Amino acid sequence: MPIRVVGFDGDDTLWHSETRFSVTQAEFRELLKRHVPDADVDARLSEMEMKNLSIYGYGVKSFTLSMLETAIELTQGRIPATDLEVILGWGKRMLMEPTKLIDGVEETLRGVSGRYDLLLITKGDLFDQESKLARSGLGELFLGVEILTEKNVDTYRGVFQRRGIKPDEFVMVGNSLRSDVVPVVALGGRAVHIPYEVTWHHEHVPDEELPKQGWRRAASIRELPELLETI
Repeated sequence: MPIRVVGFDGDDTLWHSETRFSVTQAEFRELLKRHVPDADVDARLSEMEMKNLSIYGYGVKSFTLSMLETAIELTQGRIPATDLEVILGWGKRMLMEPTKLIDGVEETLRGVSGRYDLLLITKGDLFDQESKLARSGLGELFLGVEILTEKNVDTYRGVFQRRGIKPDEFVMVGNSLRSDVVPVVALGGRAVHIPYEVTWHHEHVPDEELPKQGWRRAASIRELPELLETI
């Protein structure tokens, strides 16, 4: 069936996001090394993020809370309030940073919006994602916006039902194999994977678990118009 609807992930597909987390995590690592030089800060923070996903969900606020909790735990509560204020400040800085579009995004979306219905389907904190979309200048191009707490077979099925979309007329475009490719293909849709320069470890999928067909990989979003004609 011809493609009618194209869904787009937001973070690290349309605009830069993960690099903000990487920069802040490096600052966090250096701060904690002054208190606990031998601690594996990255590993402990990663464990804390995984533990907190079911409580806080995804996004900057969850990341900030996990940093605070990790700092308190690793220093056994000895970290001074001034350093906790610094960590809070990093979180606020991340939330207020301008939305920086990835090269080629605006012209590509404007080009395909005349041929397909476009949906923004992203996960994370509602306020943060709405703010980034508003600052992106892309809002007018989307027929609708779905901000999900998780992206899996059940949540995509819910989007299809709410929007009256048949899976075989849908393509999802995103940087995450786990969130943007695997569940969509499992439902009978198609997907385009556009890797980002940095990918959160939680989003990796072993090669043996990837679908054998139903998706393509592009080096840049600029390749999307041609791929949509052939996928």
